[in-house]
Amino acid sequence: MCLLDVITINLILTFQKYTHVRLAQRQDPLPYYKSKLWWCAILLMGVGELGNFAAYGFAPATLIAPLGCVSVIGSAAISIFFLKESLRSSDIIGGTLAVTGTYLLVTFSPNVSQDITALKVERYVVSWQFLVYLMLEVIVFCVLLYFYKRKGVNHIVVLLLLVALLASVTVISVKAVAGMITMTFKGEMQLTYAIFYVMAIAMVASCVFQVKFLNQAMRLYNATEVVPINYVFFTTSAILAGIIFYQEFRDASLLNIFMFLFGCLLSFLGVFLIARNQEKHTSQEPYINFGEIPGKCNNYRLY
Repeated sequence: MCLLDVITINLILTFQKYTHVRLAQRQDPLPYYKSKLWWCAILLMGVGELGNFAAYGFAPATLIAPLGCVSVIGSAAISIFFLKESLRSSDIIGGTLAVTGTYLLVTFSPNVSQDITALKVERYVVSWQFLVYLMLEVIVFCVLLYFYKRKGVNHIVVLLLLVALLASVTVISVKAVAGMITMTFKGEMQLTYAIFYVMAIAMVASCVFQVKFLNQAMRLYNATEVVPINYVFFTTSAILAGIIFYQEFRDASLLNIFMFLFGCLLSFLGVFLIARNQEKHTSQEPYINFGEIPGKCNNYRLY
């Protein structure tokens, strides 16, 4: 399920970027949300999130999120085999580091198999660790949103930090909803608790706004910039959510914690090496071509 999700996410980012490039080249550009291709990407996202939803229902959040580096390796492989891009030494080193990091993540991830019930989620929500974390997250989010909305700051770090902060809420709520549905199928009804619907609303709302900010980043920046930075920010946010809310490292040994973090570091480094110096494509043509104009040079351009 996790592999299906990361492959789908890779296709989503590719489709979104391709959509923005095509719309930018039109003489009468349409809003992206009127593009059929953009809606195809959204449908693919729904398919990917179904796999993600199932994965969070059965595995720790601190394990599922870092495995997203598979999407970056897949993107590099697609570029080499199908787009005929050259294989660089940084691709080989980066892929090796990412695979090694993934192995460490799987081997030393927290071996917790807790049943997520409504009462347990309610207890986690009012824990002091989560309340402090939530307060800090809200403050940072409001500051970033102020610079984005009021000051017009569209820097890639600002946009992807907004995505990561929302992703933290998404990871918490998705795991809660998936866990409660799983317990319901096991015979312990959880859908009568209000916390289930609170988490469901938080899940949908955070996903919608993540799409908004991620789409803005893909419109303004190249995918080779967005993918690695988003992976690092999202993974860090998801790991913190799993540690603080679900206390997934509560009984872990120091060796497991160190090797898990070391695996994350190797994955981060591998992703950046793969994405580094990849060919960038501009999102639009630097001029408007009106074709042949009688009596004028054929390559007339309006700057």
